[in-house]
Amino acid sequence: MTPDGQPPEYRLLAELEAVFDRLVEQTDELVADWEASGASAWSFERETADAGWLRHCLLDVWYQDGQDGRATRSHVGLVAADERVMEAALRVNATKQAFAALIAEIRTEVPSLIPEIKAVLPFRHPALHDHLRGTGLARLHLKQCWRAIPLAEAPVARVRLAWYASGRSIKRLTVREAEQKLLALDNEAPHVRIQLRQLAGIPDGEPLAQMQTQAPLMRANLFYREPLEDGRTRRAMNIALPLFVPSPDGRLPDHNQPPPTPPATRTRARRRDERLEDTVFLPSLRVYRYR
Repeated sequence: MTPDGQPPEYRLLAELEAVFDRLVEQTDELVADWEASGASAWSFERETADAGWLRHCLLDVWYQDGQDGRATRSHVGLVAADERVMEAALRVNATKQAFAALIAEIRTEVPSLIPEIKAVLPFRHPALHDHLRGTGLARLHLKQCWRAIPLAEAPVARVRLAWYASGRSIKRLTVREAEQKLLALDNEAPHVRIQLRQLAGIPDGEPLAQMQTQAPLMRANLFYREPLEDGRTRRAMNIALPLFVPSPDGRLPDHNQPPPTPPATRTRARRRDERLEDTVFLPSLRVYRYR
C-alpha cells in the first residue's frame, strides 16, 4: 500500500497516464514549433514532408493487425531544426525515457497492468484515437512509444543513407540456461526431447550463442560541418524516426536517396557470428555452438 492507503498499481498507473499525456502534448508542441519555423524536411516514403507527416511519424504508437510485437515500424526522414525545435525534441526524448522507466517498473511490480495500459491509454486522447475506428489499431505499441527521436548533436554538411540488412543479435548462453529455456517450452514434445539429449551430450562449461537475425534498418552516416570537441568529424546511427539536424537557416544538409527496399543478400562480411557453426544446434532456441 502507498502512504495514502492506495494499492501501488494505482500510483504507477496514475504516473504513467501523466507521462503519456505529457509525451503527446510535448510532441504536438514540437511539431508546432517546427511548422512555425518554416524549416525544410524530407521523407523517404512520401513526396511531401509537412507538419501532418511529422506528427504521424512521431505519434505512430499503435499495433497494426498481425504485427509482431517485437517489430516496430520505421519512418525515415530528415528534419531541419533551429535551436527552439532541437530543445523541444530533447524534451520529448526525456519524457520518452521517463515513460520507458515507468513501464519497466510496472513490468516488475505489477505485470498484470500491461494489457490494461495498452488498451486504456489511447482513449485519453480522442484526437489520437479518432482515426483508429475500424482499423484494428486500438492498442498501444509500447516500444514505439519510448523509442527516441534521433538527433544530430551539431550542424551536418551531408548525410548518406544506406540499408543495413546484415544485423545479428548474439547472446551468450550457458548449457544450464539453454536447458531451462528448452524445458520452458514443452519437454514432452519429441523435438524438444531430441534437443535436450543433444544438450546433455556436450560439456557443462561450453558456451553457446543464441542468435537473432534483425530486420533490415536504415543507417545514416553524418558528416559534420566542423569537427566536434572530441575531434570526431562523422557519426553513424540507425534511424527509425526522422533525424533532426541543427540548422539555423532552416535548410537540410546534402543527402542521398537510398534504394526503396533493402538488398536481398548480405552486403557486409560476417563478423561476430563468423565463429559460430553453420548448422543450428538447438533449432527451437536458435542456439549455435562456437567453432
